[in-house]
Amino acid sequence: MKQFIDVIIPIPLQKLFTYGITLAEAEFLEVGMRVSVPFGKSKIYTGIVYRIHSNAPTAYEAKDIQQILDDKPVVNGIQLKLWNWISGYYMCTMGDVMRAALPSAFILESETVITKIDGIIDESLLKDDEFLIYEALHHQSSLKIHDVSNILDKKNVLPIIKSLIEKEAISVEEEVYEKYKPKLVRYVKLDTNFSSEKALHGLLDELSRAPKQRDVVLTLFSISAKTKKPVKVSDVLQESGVSNSIIKALVNKGVLQEYHIQTDRVQYSGEETVSSNNLNQYQETALEEIKNTFEKQRVTLLHGVTSSGKTEVYVKLIEDILLEGKQVLYLLPEIALTAQLITRLQNYFGEQVAIFHSKYSLHERVEVWNNVLNNSAKAQIVIGARSSIFLPFSNLGLIIVDEEHEQSFKQFDPAPRYHARDTAVVLSHLQQAKTLLGSATPSLESYFNARQNKYGFVELMHRYNNVMMPDVELVDIKDKLKKKRMKGHFSDRLIEEMTETLNEGHQIILFQNRRGFSPIVECVTCGHAPQCPNCDVSLTYHQYRNQLRCHYCGYNTAMHKTCEACGSPEINSKGFGTEQIEEEVKLLFPDYKVARMDLDTTRGKYGYEKIITALEQQEIDILVGTQMLTKGLDFRNVKLVGIMNADNMLNFPDFRAHERSFQLMLQVSGRAGRTEERGKVLIQTYNPHHNILQQVSANNYIDMYNEQMDDRYNFKYPPVYKQVKITLKHKDYNRVETASIWYAKSLRQVFGDFVLGPEAPPIARIRNQFHKNILVKIPKKQSLAKTKEAIIKINNSFQSIKDFRSVKVILNVDNF
Repeated sequence: MKQFIDVIIPIPLQKLFTYGITLAEAEFLEVGMRVSVPFGKSKIYTGIVYRIHSNAPTAYEAKDIQQILDDKPVVNGIQLKLWNWISGYYMCTMGDVMRAALPSAFILESETVITKIDGIIDESLLKDDEFLIYEALHHQSSLKIHDVSNILDKKNVLPIIKSLIEKEAISVEEEVYEKYKPKLVRYVKLDTNFSSEKALHGLLDELSRAPKQRDVVLTLFSISAKTKKPVKVSDVLQESGVSNSIIKALVNKGVLQEYHIQTDRVQYSGEETVSSNNLNQYQETALEEIKNTFEKQRVTLLHGVTSSGKTEVYVKLIEDILLEGKQVLYLLPEIALTAQLITRLQNYFGEQVAIFHSKYSLHERVEVWNNVLNNSAKAQIVIGARSSIFLPFSNLGLIIVDEEHEQSFKQFDPAPRYHARDTAVVLSHLQQAKTLLGSATPSLESYFNARQNKYGFVELMHRYNNVMMPDVELVDIKDKLKKKRMKGHFSDRLIEEMTETLNEGHQIILFQNRRGFSPIVECVTCGHAPQCPNCDVSLTYHQYRNQLRCHYCGYNTAMHKTCEACGSPEINSKGFGTEQIEEEVKLLFPDYKVARMDLDTTRGKYGYEKIITALEQQEIDILVGTQMLTKGLDFRNVKLVGIMNADNMLNFPDFRAHERSFQLMLQVSGRAGRTEERGKVLIQTYNPHHNILQQVSANNYIDMYNEQMDDRYNFKYPPVYKQVKITLKHKDYNRVETASIWYAKSLRQVFGDFVLGPEAPPIARIRNQFHKNILVKIPKKQSLAKTKEAIIKINNSFQSIKDFRSVKVILNVDNF
């Protein structure tokens, strides 16, 4: 009787595809293994086995799989349950989840291979380009597509290949290739023939005429006597100072034996670990309370003010979990944070700490994946950004979500558009583990859940060493401008405080949530501002490259010398970004070292680490940055924080603007005065009487929570109502307009007044695509599953209308 498997393929298909397998394959295969399968006319994909059964598909003839790629599963059963939940909850396909979850090295792609057909063909019929390819196949048995484009120096070579196929000169086939290559390190040892003392003396006498070869043998001895471990070729070369050819000569002579050992690319090179710090009474109390709440509830929210020592509490919890022999996942919102935290945790736990985030190379991520899968000693604690939620944990005991309020935990593009915090709660439920959410400014959703007794709740309201909370002062820029007390974008108060702080030898952080030099460049004569040709947004001036850039599609052009519209040379810039602040600071304080931390300065793998380390070692006096600075970083010597302009955050068109501004300002304030001296925070604003600013200056989270929750109840927004945002995109404005009206009308027939839109977003065109948004609000009593079913039904009807097929629809659940 024939057996079948359902396979997840990394493409957005609603259903899983079924393939046929032999009985022998059915006995060998397990759920979670990778298989390569044919799909469509000629493509080959890597799929994951989801189910093994004996029911043939009714709608189509099941093809056979091509080959089995693994000896044992690379994905475990709990992960597949999590994938299933994500695809159901976030309204995406299993293929989308697989693409996001697996390191790309696991998803083998097929490549087209071109070979020559035997037999003689009339070469005079071939065009020049075709002849070049045919000629190349005389010297090489096969060519790949990129080889062909290199030979012809053209990007599009498919027409030429097609023409050669028609002339029966070549044939093409698909070949699967492996992306991951393990790292092999070369080692050498002395051949066994020379193990006796007599043979060794004979060898050294023989090599007396070749002093360099003799040096290599002696060096090899001294290293192996010292370390008693296998000896790397690189170590021998370094110590003896000879070239690689000498070692090769000795291997050829049979004096040395060469062998390879597979090693991990990321290795912990630290010394002995230190024991963790003792907690103060407040931390002790918080730790006990967390343990007590964990007995009753799986999820606990820890609301601890900035610099209260939450990390040390986490360390104690991690120690307990490791004693139980379980794994820990430590989630962080930004890669910037991992640099500081890794050092701290490695001091305590040594090589048990593994790191997983997007700045790591493809091979490094595969190695971390395999270590977690095998529950290796090297991956008992995993620190990572949101994608590490997909790692194949088999024995998870605790998930810590640090800075849980951060919006970086939400994935916006591409699908699956999941939220790592919410997914962590589900994962811990599947793994029978605990989740600890930590933040100085919890999101309203988490705080609301804690109030409803869905989550346990613990507070830590005292800063470590009883350091006082920073003194927050609001500076009225409108008043300062009237009295002409501004120098560029700096008020006299800020300059005064900065001078005092620098004289005392402390450091300063200046926060401005815009990168670039200035967001708008405008002609003084006619008012024209250069716009992006692909998006409805003005270009931002970046001084360090002297160019205008679009922050949405990456379009850039050289800075204009004259106005494009009227030719006037008088061009002025409006607004300011981090670059302009950096420049002004250098003019105001020429004797001090100024640095900038934003997306432009942290592009490399170690971009963050370099800047953070320089600030910790006090090589930088003033650091200017965007919101990257606000995330839980611990700088001992920062005394003053300046927020350059609080208003552009508050006046953002989003229902969470006030909550986000409060969190951002309080978090950035928390970077000040983390040791004995009390820190100072200056917030420059045109509206110092704004409620949120008053709440920030009093560090009053409860007032902010109550005021915002009133608004959420009144206007039916989360966490009181759930919401699904539907975005339609197309390059033709009229088509997207008609399509969005049809879609909203169909939704209204089911959900009535709970549908808002269609509405154009603040930036209505991005990358030449016009956008329209529709918002569906879902009351608490309404079934979420039924609502999604209705939306998917409407979506399927929409896709079946011929005119709308080209309109792209994005379904985003919990889009905030």
